[in-house]
Amino acid sequence: MSAPSAPDTPSVETLYCNHHGWLQGWLQRRLGNAADAADLAQDAFVRLLGKAVLPSFNSVAEARGYLRTIGSGLCIDLWRHREVEKAWIEALAAQPEAFAPSPEQQAIVIETLVEVGRMLSRLPQKAATAFILAQVDGLPYREIAIALTVSERMVKKYIAQAMLQCALIEAGLAH
Repeated sequence: MSAPSAPDTPSVETLYCNHHGWLQGWLQRRLGNAADAADLAQDAFVRLLGKAVLPSFNSVAEARGYLRTIGSGLCIDLWRHREVEKAWIEALAAQPEAFAPSPEQQAIVIETLVEVGRMLSRLPQKAATAFILAQVDGLPYREIAIALTVSERMVKKYIAQAMLQCALIEAGLAH
């Protein structure tokens, strides 16, 4: 009886050579755009380069499943970014032309909005809602507490959670 084979821990180079074309094709079918697929396939492998330890794979299917998971996350990030960008462009169109920010300022605003969106998606729903009601709508804690049917103390806790996430992003400790 032979011993079961140990999982193989491939290098990023091996993964790239064996699976880049497949991943790019999978992304292209999902996105319907060759240029976006090429960009995201490269981003997937750049992410792998940043990992301290790569996982082991018992099969090609396992390796591709892992890459597909990374690719799916990158697709979601791309779609989220485009939604924010579209909303920003619509908001700008409603402003007088004199208030139009430069392309560089627009890119900074869009990236900031995407980061805030990511941060909010990591929070419990009530904490994210409390943060939006306080920061965007300018509601006092008492009104937020009524809207969320929680105590003002809980609203303070929710806001603190959100502010901590913002601080972690600012410090480069969260993405």
